[in-house]
Amino acid sequence: MRPDNRDSGLLWDMHNAACEIKELTEGLSYSQFGSQKALRYAVERLLMIIREAAKRVSDDFKTSHQEIPWKAIIGQRNVLAHEYGEIILDRIWSVIVDRIPELLNQLEPYIQLENDEE
Repeated sequence: MRPDNRDSGLLWDMHNAACEIKELTEGLSYSQFGSQKALRYAVERLLMIIREAAKRVSDDFKTSHQEIPWKAIIGQRNVLAHEYGEIILDRIWSVIVDRIPELLNQLEPYIQLENDEE
């Protein structure tokens, strides 16, 4: 299923925020990331943008594209809102290292599709 205009915009928002996370954290170690409070807060905010956009993607698109872990993305809000200290740092780092590259790969075909139409 091709994304409709609303879904395309939301997928672009997700992709853009994920790209920004990758850009901000590229080349950093876990300890470097952990020692930069402003950077951590920026990444948390970008994760919330991804979550909010994912939540608003149409149910039809989500059903047609179950390779994207919609529930995990949307559930990330609870981690950000209710966990603190080392637990949240570990989980966010895991998302940065493992999930963001995966998400970018999953979203790329739909972002490219949008770019090809211009």
